[in-house]
Amino acid sequence: MVSAAFKTQQEVIAGGHLIPRDPTLSTLVDTWNRLHFFDYFVNSLQVTVATTVGVVVIYSAASYAFAVLHFPGRVALYRLFVALLFVPGVVTLLPVVLLENRLAILGTHLGLVLPFVNGTAPFAVLLLTNAFRSVPAELRDSARVDGAGELRIFARVYLPLARPALVTIALLTAIPTWNEYLLTRVSLNDPATYTLPIALQALKSSQVVQYNSLMAGALIVVIPVIIGFLAAQRYFVNGLTGAIKG
Repeated sequence: MVSAAFKTQQEVIAGGHLIPRDPTLSTLVDTWNRLHFFDYFVNSLQVTVATTVGVVVIYSAASYAFAVLHFPGRVALYRLFVALLFVPGVVTLLPVVLLENRLAILGTHLGLVLPFVNGTAPFAVLLLTNAFRSVPAELRDSARVDGAGELRIFARVYLPLARPALVTIALLTAIPTWNEYLLTRVSLNDPATYTLPIALQALKSSQVVQYNSLMAGALIVVIPVIIGFLAAQRYFVNGLTGAIKG
């Protein structure tokens, strides 16, 4: 992919070598400009950021309740969330589309964000609940003695200590959302709302496939994912280790 992104179409078809003989940036620049990749990039970024923020905010609060608070039906509700891990996402595609059509949000970015946030619920609740359970109860008791309320204990004590798990959930939410194709293809009809995976499909759907442009587009899509993973790698490993122990 990286090699072809810096080659001409003729050199890609000729093959025979991995390192470009005459590397050029023209393919990347042309792909970015000709297909308006910046607009698709912004659309993908908006959907990914909104989904990630929604998952972190909603399910960190829900997981704190499951891990620390006591209320009727807590165990049953938690087990229900975990059981949803065994439900394939594709079986909910048609109900989601029909529901969004009735709500008049089909074809909008909100119609992507809401299913993405809901789809991450099982794993997010499982991982974050275990992370919060690992926090010593004495810290919560000490904070309550100092006069802190439940919201302050959650924000000042539990969230900082669960940072690796939060970063892990954010990363495991952002990457699939950034790469999501099926629901976006079914949902979005206006080219102005398209995300990067659909832009890649447009590259492949032309009568004559420009393989160097296709690989340049794929490189543009994957670079933010690689940067995000490398930046959060330490927290990611710690977060998964804590989840396994939990």
